[in-house]
Amino acid sequence: MPPKAGLNDGLVGQAAALAREFAPELDAVLLTHFPDAETLDLYRTGDFRLGEADLATVTAVNRAVAAELAANGVRVFVQRADRGAFRRWMDGRIDTVENRLAWRDRARMLSGAAALEALGLDARIIPAQPRLGTVPGPLADSLLAAFAEEDGAGFEALAHALLAGGRAGVLELAVRKAADRLGEDMAEDLVGALLAVAEGAEAGPSGWAELVALPVALVQGEVPEAAALGSGLIAAGILPATLELRFLPGWRSPEAVARLDPAAMRRVLLDLVAGMEPRDLPPADTDELADAGFGVLLGVQLDWTIPSWEEIAAEGPPDEEAEEDSPEDAKRTAAFDRWRAATFEAGGCVPLALVPPSEIGDEVSDFLGEAGQETAGIEEIRDFVAMARQEAPGEEIVCRPEVVGDGLELSLYTAAGRFLDSLSLAADELPARAEEMPRLIEAFVVVVKDAPGR
Repeated sequence: MPPKAGLNDGLVGQAAALAREFAPELDAVLLTHFPDAETLDLYRTGDFRLGEADLATVTAVNRAVAAELAANGVRVFVQRADRGAFRRWMDGRIDTVENRLAWRDRARMLSGAAALEALGLDARIIPAQPRLGTVPGPLADSLLAAFAEEDGAGFEALAHALLAGGRAGVLELAVRKAADRLGEDMAEDLVGALLAVAEGAEAGPSGWAELVALPVALVQGEVPEAAALGSGLIAAGILPATLELRFLPGWRSPEAVARLDPAAMRRVLLDLVAGMEPRDLPPADTDELADAGFGVLLGVQLDWTIPSWEEIAAEGPPDEEAEEDSPEDAKRTAAFDRWRAATFEAGGCVPLALVPPSEIGDEVSDFLGEAGQETAGIEEIRDFVAMARQEAPGEEIVCRPEVVGDGLELSLYTAAGRFLDSLSLAADELPARAEEMPRLIEAFVVVVKDAPGR
């Protein structure tokens, strides 16, 4: 008599079929490996998406899913469930399926061959990477052709492969060919695109890492401690929980970053992922930074948004289109603005924005443009006051500011109460919000609440 079918018979085959179906839409997947039944029971609840499957079935499902995904080029990550680490994660959180599935043991994540071996699989099932070839010319031509394509996916894939293979000569040749065939502007565009690719890679414990930079205007010529500034930014709560940011402890020069070619940029990224000082970008001299007026904090950002197999099996592959202008984004933007203002008040420097290193120059240029506009607004008010002083030589001049809508109206009087002149400024002509202007104006003229003599 054949054995009676068990409750979980067929789950392994169903999971393998689902993995084959979803593999073309996935880049990476996280599987949780359970060392014993007690840990599995702690991890799931009555309505947990693994249902009531026993440890042997869960382990078999993980192995079958990993084999299918890895054979189809999906990066497989494995975390070994640990009861202590999981309890610490859940402490203070509402006990929901979503919070349980969100646990990531970042310190002990396995990937690549180590992940498959932890599940008892042969790492040789991972497909070998296609060979690039040895002749630089055809590879450079292929890179240029891919650069001309509209979607850009082929260009990024080939550029990543060339960078990973250390083929800097091919990249340089492609730039020279772009200049000869298409002009210097297109060559510069190609370099910019290669730098953007070089700033991110499949690397690090989370599987994806990116370089980030925080340009800082040193408006008082003083250079604050880089480590404290970076720690303050991280503590300000401007990043989602799925991103981890690690800054280098010292300052870097914007000019030195701008001199990096794509191959050097990738080496800097890999050094930061490895926890090393970047060989291509040594720390800057702080006296030189103070003279130049700008410094850069350089860091690496790790993306921990690896979808778990349980989430994928229940809901399908994740939607790549992120919601724009979400309430969470607005809160993080407000948190950054608060931190930036507090940093300026405390130390006199102005952090600009967290950007890829290749965008430092644009960020500094935008800041200088805005600073120029602010200076122009202040100078107009200074000239207005100076003209009034010429009309009343020897008399004390006072200013009565009044907010009108978003703009500001300034009325000048002598201290004795004689009206001299008025000036109306729209919001876009002001270096700060109209309500904040009196504290700026009182630096060069007495500000009063009411007109003298009234």
